Amino acid sequence: MTKSNLYTRTGDDGTTGLVGGTRELKTAPRIEAYGTVDELNSWLGLVASQPALPPEDHELIIWVQKRLFDIGSYLACPAPAPGEQPILGPGVDTEAIGRLEGAIDRLDAATPKVKKFVLPGGCQASAMAQVARTVCRRAERRILTLHALSPVDAFARRFVNRLSDYLFILGRHLNYAAGSEEIFWSR
Repeated sequence: MTKSNLYTRTGDDGTTGLVGGTRELKTAPRIEAYGTVDELNSWLGLVASQPALPPEDHELIIWVQKRLFDIGSYLACPAPAPGEQPILGPGVDTEAIGRLEGAIDRLDAATPKVKKFVLPGGCQASAMAQVARTVCRRAERRILTLHALSPVDAFARRFVNRLSDYLFILGRHLNYAAGSEEIFWSR
């Protein structure tokens, strides 16, 4: 019987390989950052699978997943030495952030305004978007933890921040489109 390529046994010691071959502990801030981006990407796959998701948002989420893979690959590279260029760029720029902002503006204009805190819930697609939003916020925190130790590209940080805003309004809009009543926080 031949050995599968799905396991290497090299991570059995609690380390994982970065792009370029260096190894780091699986609990290191860099690994936490790109691992949480990977988790976010999985949640977005679940959001994208929802039949209630409008086609333009489905297409946008698939595009976002590709950008998140770029960001994860960038984060999986060791920090460059001073004066060196990173092995990979983050794969996002002003245009990518503008695309997210355009989607936020589109959904915000089509969703009733509220001046209350909205609790996650309502229809299933909305609840999934809100779970993805909270994982996105965690990914942002992990990226900022890494940034405090080793600079992380500003576009990557801004993209993830803006993505959580998009997921919030997407969740609200999905409830509105489904006729699901939003749940508001009160004391």
